[in-house]
Amino acid sequence: MTIRIAMWSGPRNISTAMMRSFENRDDCAVSDEPFYAAYLSTSGSIHPMQQDVLASQPNDWRDVVKDLHGPAPKNRPVWYQKHMTHHMLPQFGRDWIANMRNAFLIRAPEEVLASYMQKRGEASLMDIGFVQQRELFEQEADRLGRAPPVVEGKDVLADPRGTLTKLCNALTIPFSEKMLAWAAGRRDSDGVWAPAWYDAVEKSTGFAKPDGREALKLSDDLQRIADQARPHYARLAAFKI
Repeated sequence: MTIRIAMWSGPRNISTAMMRSFENRDDCAVSDEPFYAAYLSTSGSIHPMQQDVLASQPNDWRDVVKDLHGPAPKNRPVWYQKHMTHHMLPQFGRDWIANMRNAFLIRAPEEVLASYMQKRGEASLMDIGFVQQRELFEQEADRLGRAPPVVEGKDVLADPRGTLTKLCNALTIPFSEKMLAWAAGRRDSDGVWAPAWYDAVEKSTGFAKPDGREALKLSDDLQRIADQARPHYARLAAFKI
């Protein structure tokens, strides 16, 4: 039986580095943001490399769900799926999520927004996924009768072995030392949008130590978005492993 792991995060977290970490395991295949094209097609949102993304994946969320229930890539026993919470539009069904081992990757909203604005010129609360992440977390907690695993990106950076060991234990899979380092470069499993978003992770060979810098000062408009996002972040942060 395939172990299907759905890792839910917003943008500009260490989500791609986490995908690299899991892909470096001998037993694991990965999928990179499988709902991205369906999100763009349905929402009308304009992103970098728009047409390339739309052409690279199913545009109907139902087809994505069907794929996620199919055979794992390379028939690997563990299938790690990197999901963006803001891709889960209200009209997308969510019943399929109960068939996954769900985990949540979080980052403080001020840090997310400071990083996001370096890639895109504007942002809204819904763009950064905190509301949707809270909804997905509550749905899964209600189903399980307990909090699902929550991991903070800065904790992974500060102590990769310790934090990933806890995460693997929570997901009931063994930790592998191979999760701590990988070869630099692009992967065939990366989404076609990699040239627009993945410049830093393509140079990486492991989890970088936190640099200790504070997030850039936000404009008043962005700070209001961060303030709206903070209760959702705090709710999940209370349960981090």
